[in-house]
Amino acid sequence: MDFSLILFIALVVTGAVWLLDSLYFSRRRAGKAKEAGETAKDPLLVEYSKAFFPVILIVFVLRSFIAEPFRIPSGSMLPTLKIGDFILVNKFSYGIRFPVINEKVVSLSDPERGDIMVFRFPHDPKMHFVKRVVGLPGDEIEYRADKLYINGKVMPQKAEGKYDFRNGASRKLSLNKFTEDLDKVKHNILIDPRRNNSQTMRFEVPAGQYFVMGDNRNYSNDSRYWGFVPDKNVVGKAFFIWFSWDWSNGGGINWSRIGTILNAEL
Repeated sequence: MDFSLILFIALVVTGAVWLLDSLYFSRRRAGKAKEAGETAKDPLLVEYSKAFFPVILIVFVLRSFIAEPFRIPSGSMLPTLKIGDFILVNKFSYGIRFPVINEKVVSLSDPERGDIMVFRFPHDPKMHFVKRVVGLPGDEIEYRADKLYINGKVMPQKAEGKYDFRNGASRKLSLNKFTEDLDKVKHNILIDPRRNNSQTMRFEVPAGQYFVMGDNRNYSNDSRYWGFVPDKNVVGKAFFIWFSWDWSNGGGINWSRIGTILNAEL
C-alpha cells in the first residue's frame, strides 16, 4: 500500500477521534466524573489520537507539498546517484497536487531538460523511479551508437576517463565516463565499451509526456524500453542528498555524499 495513503488514513482516523471526542464524548465524561466527584480522564485511544494527530499532520503536509525522501536502490543513475543515496524531492517544483489522487491543482512550472525527476512507473504506479528528463513534449529523440540526438542535433560528449563500480555483490565493471552537454545542461554519463550498441532507436514525445533516461546508459531501464512518462505520474524534482550509505567495502556512512546538491551545473 502507498505510504501516502497510509499516512492519509492515519490522519483522518486520529483527527476524527479527536474531533468527535471534543464535540461530544469529552462532555459526557466530564459530566459523569463530576457526578462521581472524580477527575475525567481521556481513554487511551483519545489520548493517542491527540498526541499523534499534530505529528501526522505535519509529516503529511511536508511529504505531500514540500519535500519527500527517497532511497536510491540501483545504479541506473551512476555516477550522479549511487546505490544507498537518500535524496529529497521538491514536491512543488512542477506544481501543487492533491495528495493520494495526485491530481494537479496549481501549475507552477514544467519539467525541464536535464532535471533529475522522480515519477511513478507508468506500468506500475506503486513503484517510484528516478531518471533524468531528456525529451520534452514534441521532441524527436534518437539514440544511436551510444549518442543522443534531440531534434536532429547530437548532444556532445567529452571523455572524462574511467569509472569503476560493482554491479551486484562481486561483479566489477570499468566504464567510460563522459560529460554530456544536454542542450546546455552538462552532466556525467557512463558508457560500457563492451556493449557497442549499433541499434538506432527513434521516438517522438507526445504532448503532456516526457522521455527519461538513466545516466548509466547501458544499465538503465528507462523510456527507451517502456515508453514515456505522463505528466500525471510526475512526483517531483530531486534536489539534495541528505544521507548516503556505502554498501561496498562492508558498508558505512558515505560522508562525502551528504549535502550534495543535485541538478547543479557541472
